[in-house]
Amino acid sequence: MQVILLEKVVNLGNLGEVVRVRDGYARNYLIPKKIARRATDAALKEFEARRAELEKVQAEKLAAAQALGEKLSGLTLTISQKSGVDGRLFGSVTNMDIAAALHKQGFESVEKAQVRLANGAFKAVGEYPVQIALHADVVVDITLVVQGEMA
Repeated sequence: MQVILLEKVVNLGNLGEVVRVRDGYARNYLIPKKIARRATDAALKEFEARRAELEKVQAEKLAAAQALGEKLSGLTLTISQKSGVDGRLFGSVTNMDIAAALHKQGFESVEKAQVRLANGAFKAVGEYPVQIALHADVVVDITLVVQGEMA
């Protein structure tokens, strides 16, 4: 299916590009989230009429993400979980736990989908690097310290 991108999408394209994607990806993800529209002649004409407005909105989103990224960069986040004597956790620390901890520290706009864990959930006590993808162009590294509580 041919779609017009209404914002920048990683590994797909930039604002205004007409790209070919799988039908399910367009119908189930891009179109419902208003990231893209079907590339019909009428939609192309409407997009060109609204292009400046959409570019302005994208620039504002990027500026907001960069401002939040500057606040987040270099942050050390500490999470306590119950653990055994050997340092292994009962359960794990997931991207949802990290997003909740960021919310408690006042970063309400960070969602769990933006938290990127390179090797999956953390299952042991220690210090780990975590990436927060605030925008397609803004990825911030923070440090996560997982502390153990004796059960």
